[in-house]
Amino acid sequence: MKNDYPSMLHRFTIGRQMVMFALALVPFVVMGVIRYGMHVVWMLLVAYASALIVELLFSKIRQLKLDLGLLITPLIFTLILPPTLPLWIVAVGSSFGVFFGKAMFGGFGKNIFNPAIVGRLFITISFPAHMATMWLEPGADVITTATPLGVLNSGGDFSYTMMELLLGDVAGSVGETFRLGILIIGILLILLRIINWRIPVFFIGSVFLTTWIGGLIAPDMFRDPLLSIFVGGLLFGAFFVASDPITSPYTQKGRIFYGIGLGIITVVIRNFAAFPEGVMFAIIIMNAFAPQLDNLVKKRRDSKEEGEMA
Repeated sequence: MKNDYPSMLHRFTIGRQMVMFALALVPFVVMGVIRYGMHVVWMLLVAYASALIVELLFSKIRQLKLDLGLLITPLIFTLILPPTLPLWIVAVGSSFGVFFGKAMFGGFGKNIFNPAIVGRLFITISFPAHMATMWLEPGADVITTATPLGVLNSGGDFSYTMMELLLGDVAGSVGETFRLGILIIGILLILLRIINWRIPVFFIGSVFLTTWIGGLIAPDMFRDPLLSIFVGGLLFGAFFVASDPITSPYTQKGRIFYGIGLGIITVVIRNFAAFPEGVMFAIIIMNAFAPQLDNLVKKRRDSKEEGEMA
């Protein structure tokens, strides 16, 4: 029993952090319902039901217990969806993400890619008309094709105020628009050591710096670097998705390079690719590089130690 105590304590700590992380996301669900209506609740329930079915089948086949990842993945998945999305697409994306993003790798802790992003990426490519054009104008129940990010990228008349961007009175994904709340809760999670500060700070900072440098070189192509932070899913992705400890590097320097890579890829996709938002693609790409970043840091550290010992 004595030998099992450290592992039991570790499991308790991880479980406590995951529950606190899930609770931290609840305010964004509430704001989503206030801004976009009860359809958000049905989306969340469908996402959980679909994920649970996949998890139950997987746990029965592999004879494993259900894990707390089930608490977080459908929640994040719902928060990164357009609020008008048909429920059957929600079900497809949630089940696909859990199966191919998590179960196929052997379950919680073994997955390389973030399951919520895997599901979001799949339905983005499969159902582009629903994912890119059917946004909801808060308070008006009007379907619109315009979001602050789309307007900024296109060089159109950007009439949104900073207060609208911060409080979420704009079209966007369910959880991305209440940016003031994202900043407050994100910083609180950093202070509580639930998430590591390096990834969001270097992610957001590199987006600002890359956009600013790009603006100096090609001012007609790159937009306002400050506004680039407060549009789209950058803040939500930086604090609540990219910081996932399972799919991100575990070394401190690896996390710094990871955040920088996320920022550069996001800016490149936003300004040069067909998709207006680059956060989702940046996270998937950098998930694949996360183990290699850790390996590079460890090899460099080992080489340095060997040199000092020689």
